[in-house]
Amino acid sequence: MEMIRRASHAGSWYTDNPRKLAEELDGWLRASGLAKSPDVRGVIAPHAGYSYSGRAAAYAFGNIDPSSISRVFLLGPSHHYYTPKCALSRATVYKTPVGDLQIDLEVVEELKATGKFELMDLDVDEAEHSMEMHLPYLAKVFDGYPVKIIPILVGALNAENEAMYGQMLAKYVDDPNNFFSVSSDFCHWGSRFNYVHYDKKFGAIHKSIEALDRMGMDIIETGDPDAFKRYLLEFDNTICGRHPISVFLHMLRNCSTKIKINFLRYEQSSQCKTMRDSSVSYASAAAQVDA
Repeated sequence: MEMIRRASHAGSWYTDNPRKLAEELDGWLRASGLAKSPDVRGVIAPHAGYSYSGRAAAYAFGNIDPSSISRVFLLGPSHHYYTPKCALSRATVYKTPVGDLQIDLEVVEELKATGKFELMDLDVDEAEHSMEMHLPYLAKVFDGYPVKIIPILVGALNAENEAMYGQMLAKYVDDPNNFFSVSSDFCHWGSRFNYVHYDKKFGAIHKSIEALDRMGMDIIETGDPDAFKRYLLEFDNTICGRHPISVFLHMLRNCSTKIKINFLRYEQSSQCKTMRDSSVSYASAAAQVDA
């Protein structure tokens, strides 16, 4: 039986006009000036409203060569629903204004059979924006290609479970037909986020935020989930996709294919200059086969 997940954030977080959305996505993808590479097997990309992070996200999705990929695993954090586990969707299709994406029910059943995953209700699925904000880009890039998706909502995992899910999913990395779309924004700075870390040696507040984010990005590029965990413990940087990123790092550590993450773009929603200001950071990366 078909179960549809609506594009619940269309019309607010991004336009619900198919022509306008396609034009926006095409424009950002063109502006990124990136060459598509079959060696790119995954991305880390932001999930804010497109007026904030649509341009930055193109630096992730612009790398994708759709011709050899038949399956996209989505890993997104849970903003509203608490679970200490990962959750799978009950939907069979995810709608977007620029084309619908079918769920790979076979792989969902395979993952369900491990007994390690919850199933999320449709209202939880539709309330969450972290994976939805990747969908229009994926629908655009894979337009005309028979791709299926496997959405995985990543809950508030402890370090042990991050490693366990990473080990479990690692085998999928070794299939070159699989692709991974990891959803995360970076620092959420300001009193409204209860996070005002400021190291004055960097000068302006926004420079301090950038230095903190880039420290985290550099650690993610090393591929070491333990170093990333230590960084988060020390600085508590408000990277909302910390758990999906950690699971992805464990996947790359445990798979046979050598894959290297490189960050290609960094932006901030605004430049904080006083303690009254606030901003969210966006960083886009490509995970590429490292020959």
